[in-house]
Amino acid sequence: MPQDAFTLRHIARELNAMLSGGKVNKIIQPSRDEVDILLYAGGKTRKLLLNTHASFARACVSGAARTAPEAAPNFCMLLRKHLSGATLLEVKQEGFERILSFTFDCVNEFSRAKRVLYAEIMGKYSNLVLTENGVITGALKLSSLQENFKRALFPGANYLPPEPQDKANPADRAAARERLAAYAGGDFAEFLFNNLSGLAMPTCRRMAREIGQFAGTDRAEEAVHAYIFSDETAPAVERARGEAKDFHVRMPEGERYESVNEAADAYYSERETRRGFADKRRKLESLLAARRKKEEKKLAILLERERECGDMETNRVFGELLTANIYALRKGMEGCEVVNYYEEAAPMVRIPLDKALTPAQNAQKYFKKYNKQKRTIAAVEPQKREAEADLDYTQSMLAALARTESLIDLQEIEEELRDAGLLPPAPKKKQAAPAVPFRAFRIGGFAVFAGRNNVQNDRLLREASPADIWLHTQKYHSSHVVIRTEGKRVPDEVIAAAAQICAWFSDGKQGDKIPVDYCLRRFVKKPPKAKAGFVIYTDFQTVLVTPDRRAEEEI
Repeated sequence: MPQDAFTLRHIARELNAMLSGGKVNKIIQPSRDEVDILLYAGGKTRKLLLNTHASFARACVSGAARTAPEAAPNFCMLLRKHLSGATLLEVKQEGFERILSFTFDCVNEFSRAKRVLYAEIMGKYSNLVLTENGVITGALKLSSLQENFKRALFPGANYLPPEPQDKANPADRAAARERLAAYAGGDFAEFLFNNLSGLAMPTCRRMAREIGQFAGTDRAEEAVHAYIFSDETAPAVERARGEAKDFHVRMPEGERYESVNEAADAYYSERETRRGFADKRRKLESLLAARRKKEEKKLAILLERERECGDMETNRVFGELLTANIYALRKGMEGCEVVNYYEEAAPMVRIPLDKALTPAQNAQKYFKKYNKQKRTIAAVEPQKREAEADLDYTQSMLAALARTESLIDLQEIEEELRDAGLLPPAPKKKQAAPAVPFRAFRIGGFAVFAGRNNVQNDRLLREASPADIWLHTQKYHSSHVVIRTEGKRVPDEVIAAAAQICAWFSDGKQGDKIPVDYCLRRFVKKPPKAKAGFVIYTDFQTVLVTPDRRAEEEI
């Protein structure tokens, strides 16, 4: 649900109860659309999140972690200058509009002033505006009279609220009654949306379900007013197939929360995380797909050059045969037939000749062509091996990317791409990030671990003991899987279950009877200078399994 005026009315009431009297400790701007204000209120530090993104515009107290950029943007610096150390006096909704005002008491050594930060939660027009005595001090998104002749947003201009919509304000009961009296049937939710301001369509649909029986009656306005301005709440997040679809101020069913603020934060945080994961995954996938295309093109060129050298041995044999029969040849011949004593049956073979050259020159011509092709093959062969290895590595990265399920899964893939030079180096970190954990399972009393990507596969291999059992799909890219034996014999059913997990996290996930090789860790070797995830192994056995994530045994 967009944070319409109906929702913001409850949000403002909850924020005022939680934050009024709080002191501003810190202000950060983690992105161009978001400002976070940390306040000490009610005996604890709370983070007020103000977001102006078109899809995620909201105001709420949030526990979501955010990272401040190295250099603070201009608006963040402005807020720090004017609001650092200030006390939040009040949070309220401006009329019945999608605007919240945060009034601060700002005191320093030389002055004292009241400043108001307006959070306009209006979709793509959302904005944050700081004012003092009704005059704009600064705004997150500035606009001049040339850009918007009805409403200027720049320092020094008077703050004016957005122009009202051509709808009735539900707080104006006479106007609302007049509009509702015009209802003549049809979709009541759509009628409410088109005639009453401050209501999003999800709110209107919910109202229509709960008070639709009053539509077109004398009690319509009374019912609408009672619904909108009641303090009753039943906050919940609506889910579809496990994903957050919407959140509601008043929804008896759904995933319940203690407050509207908590429901809004849970809903938007999940959506942002999901979108952030999808965007990052799409970018990495695009990068790897372009790299694969480039490597396939390079390999195709090398294979074509190799194919062009397919008659190399024939040219050498023709040169040898012409040399052996040079006594019987003369200049001006277009070809000759000689015995090919290099073949067991010694058949006759016809050799084309250049009649402008002597027999010796024709023989040298074949030898030169042979030597050139020989040099080409010698140069192409290592390039082809390298290109095939690069292509296989890129395919393994794409396979690992396809198995990612969250941002944490993308973390090491992104780091590996940086190490490979495919992404620019990351900014210097103040401290090393903790290692991303393996996927872990408990099967039949044994700990089973699966790598999420090539980097983790290498780390899993390093941490495994020689007596542990290592598994990998045959002829498919897959996660490396290790069964920690701790000196005990591993039953066949545990190996089969681990093989099912290995097959699930592989390119063969959609198939049936996937071959999975397994052996003791001591038989698995990583060649020097090999790319991440590449190993060779011996003394293995193979089991055919149907892919199964074994989610009930995942830790």
